[in-house]
Amino acid sequence: MEGLKGSLMKKRGFRNQWVFVLLAVCLLILPACAIDPVTGRTQLMLMSEEQEIQMGRQSDQAVSREYGLYDNTALTAYVAGIGQRLGGLSHRPHLPYQFAVLDTAVVNAFAAPGGYVYMTRGILGFLNSEAELAAVLGHELGHITARHSAEQYSRAQLAQIGLAAGMLFSPTLQRFGDAAQTGVQLLFLSFSRENEREADDLGVEYASKAGYDANQMAVFFETLERMNPSSDRSGLPEWFSTHPNPDDRMGAVRRKTAEWQGRLGARQYRVDRERYLMRIDGLVFGDNPREGYTAGGVFYHPDLRFQFPVPGGWTLQNTRQVVRVMSPRKDAALTLSVAAAGTPRDAAGAFVSQSGAQVVDSGEETVNGLRAVRLVSQVRTSQGVLGVLSTFIQKDGKIFEFQGFCAAGSFSSYSPVFRQAVGGFQALRDSTRIDVRPDRIRIVKAPSSGTLGQVLRTLGAPQDKVEEWALLNGGSVNTPVEKGALVKVIRK
Repeated sequence: MEGLKGSLMKKRGFRNQWVFVLLAVCLLILPACAIDPVTGRTQLMLMSEEQEIQMGRQSDQAVSREYGLYDNTALTAYVAGIGQRLGGLSHRPHLPYQFAVLDTAVVNAFAAPGGYVYMTRGILGFLNSEAELAAVLGHELGHITARHSAEQYSRAQLAQIGLAAGMLFSPTLQRFGDAAQTGVQLLFLSFSRENEREADDLGVEYASKAGYDANQMAVFFETLERMNPSSDRSGLPEWFSTHPNPDDRMGAVRRKTAEWQGRLGARQYRVDRERYLMRIDGLVFGDNPREGYTAGGVFYHPDLRFQFPVPGGWTLQNTRQVVRVMSPRKDAALTLSVAAAGTPRDAAGAFVSQSGAQVVDSGEETVNGLRAVRLVSQVRTSQGVLGVLSTFIQKDGKIFEFQGFCAAGSFSSYSPVFRQAVGGFQALRDSTRIDVRPDRIRIVKAPSSGTLGQVLRTLGAPQDKVEEWALLNGGSVNTPVEKGALVKVIRK
């Protein structure tokens, strides 16, 4: 959590963004077309390549803030090195490609226009060879080189141009608007199955040209189908929600691989399983409790040393920037972030100034011994008037900003829920809640030959985790394993 920073767009790019909005409005009347650099087909395209790169750069800043980068420079450099090699073999080798590993457990990879590719540490944990990594990177590069992401942006701009302009100029909408309409979330619109098939084909092409056995793409897709990944606590979507599964996907990948290996001629196509596994030894697996976790209806943050109760039945999402708690009917929300201002009153003033809030009531108070300022206000948005309970709490030199909001007509019903959650905010002192550590993937040698299930049990896999650990290794409990083979296990 780094505090809300206002607009996702930097001020220095404000003029260019306004020009882009005006351009998109004009193009509502006269849609633009471009030629797909891969297939030559006509595409709907509202941006030049320069604008594509600029938009990718802006999205990259927002993604990094929202989800955080995994703190392992060697692993990031390894991923980027393979990605850069593939980018140089692609249909758009001149793009300024950038590769990042996001610190989130969800299993996904995605691309932004202009050359930005993201792998989550969650997906890295379930890959089992360098060839699989290259194939997935190649798939995401395929979305970029065929301009699928840019086309997604163009369609979203046509569909949401009024709201896009509002999000650009209104701090209120940036603070309270539907997250699905922000620039970051536009990255997660689902591709078409046609886009997916084309990205698969391009991933096979780029990985094959780099000397990898692209059949490993099909191997990983089989793992994905068996695990059926879902969104994690950060709200980042899983693979299949953004990458719909084309018919006969694995068969098509294998046929395309045979085609490219035939074109390129006989050679030794690399898998490099051991090389990859040693690179991910020590990778954090699952959610990192140091950055916040929920237990017994309470959210604990060991690093920032605070806790607060989560309303019963409400859904919590936790990112580096903000904790969001949503009501069961999704008609009310509570957010917690770290404000930029120096005192509770400074933070309250900044909120009123940025949001245009009409203050109904305000006052100073203490929350479990912590100095605080409380505001009750109404905020007018394009979606209607919101009732807002804002509380700015000073702790350890930081200002923790709670915002509870809903439609003004429902505020009297939800206000007690907001107050109860905020009233339970306090310093975290329980050492058992503070001294928590994440699980990590460790790479060990199989002590004997046998089935993967037998080997994992010998290595300490809990009985209820054997199938999950086998899937993590890209196999099943019945997969044969030779003595000395490298195997993934989970350790504290």
